[in-house]
Order: sequence, then structure tokens, then C-alpha cells
Amino acid sequence: MPDHYARIAIVTGATSGIGEATVRKLVSVGFGVIGNGRNAVKLAALEKEMGSAFCGVAGDAADNAVIDQMFASASGHFGKSADIVIANAGRGLGGTVKDADLSEFEGVVKINLTGTLALLQKAAQLMVDTQHDYPKSAADIVIVGSVVGRHISPFSAVYGSTKFAVHALAEGLRREVGPKGVRVSLVEPGIVLSGFQAVANYSDEMVQGFEDRFGPLLVGDDVANAIHFMVTQPPHVHISDILIRPTRQDYP
Repeated sequence: MPDHYARIAIVTGATSGIGEATVRKLVSVGFGVIGNGRNAVKLAALEKEMGSAFCGVAGDAADNAVIDQMFASASGHFGKSADIVIANAGRGLGGTVKDADLSEFEGVVKINLTGTLALLQKAAQLMVDTQHDYPKSAADIVIVGSVVGRHISPFSAVYGSTKFAVHALAEGLRREVGPKGVRVSLVEPGIVLSGFQAVANYSDEMVQGFEDRFGPLLVGDDVANAIHFMVTQPPHVHISDILIRPTRQDYP
């Protein structure tokens, strides 16, 4: 059973975009990673590529049984509990309050909000119990929010409402468990080129418009670097919030 990894991370939404980039970044610096996603084939490919440093858990990140399996797999595969949890799984929903397809909203709420809350609760409960030796060790919960969870944008206000809620959970949890030695950090990306746009039903024309107005756009590696910076600070140093945009993105 591998036991030489400096830290053990759980990353949801690990099979593409920001999640996959974060997995690769953390493995590259010597961390062991449990990665969750719905694409079992991609998870298996990552396991083959990265070897024992990566273990995949296939399934819906909003499913309590899958969440439990992530934490159990950390202990089972690496021989110690996860001390980093990155709540990244989520999806977008294009459209304004007036025009968004609300038939898809329940699914967006389930993965973006309900599932994230369940993961945060499980992580917090376990991490508080392990931080009795603070400040000798660090424990990190990182939530991937969005710039539209801070700045209201008409074209994505429905999706943004779920991120406003997640930001509130992040700050509430920080105030609760920070005094107990658990760092809770929020990353708020601007426009990132990934599979997100297709799932959110953004048109090719809209994406090209983003590139024309704001490009070069962010890629997953840019956000992964910010997450890595957060979780590698000394245990007594907390980076509460990073809002990261393409340089030319003036709004939102």
C-alpha cells in the first residue's frame, strides 16, 4: 500500500477541465489523488497513466454513497485519510432569468449545490477530528466557485445563483472550522476553456465571442496552479479567496 505521498487529495469532476488539470498538478508535486467523475473509461486511463498516485472513483459526485466511497478509497488505497478535498464537480446552464431552460435547473442545483454541500459536510466532519495536532499539519477544503457567483451577469444569472449559494456555504464553513485548524478556500474562475461550455449549451458563436473579447482565455492549468498555491502554504497561512480571470476579461 503506497505510503510515501506527502498529502492525499480528493478531487471531484476529475475527468476534464479544471478537475483533470488539478489532478495532474497535484500528482506532479508528489501528492496522492482520489479522482471522481462519471466517465469510468477516462478514470481508468488516468489510473494507467499515473500509476499508484491516482485512484478513480466513478459515479455521481452528488450521490452520498459515492462521496463515502471517495473517503474510503483514500484510506484504503493510500493508507491514510484525505487532507485535501477539492469540490470541483459542477455544470453550467446558459440563459438569462427570463429565458433559461428551467427543466434543467433541478439537475444543476443537485450537482452544483446539493452535492457540494454533502461533500463539504463529510470533509469537515472528518477533518476537524484529524486536526488535533494543528499547526503541525494542514487540512484543506477548496471550493471551485465562479466569478458569476460574486458579480451578477444577466446571461448566466440562473447558473450564477447556484454559485452565490456555494460561496455562502464556503464562508459559513470557513468561520466554523477555521478556528479548528481546517482551511476553507474559494476559487472563483472567470471564463475557462473546457468542456463546461458544451454542457451548459453555450453556442460556438458565444464561445468565439468570449475569445474575441477576452482572449486568450484561461485553461484548466491556470486554475490548477491557483489551487496548488492555496494548499501548499504553511498550515498557519490561509488563502481565503482567489478570483482569477483572463487579463482582458473586464466583466463579469
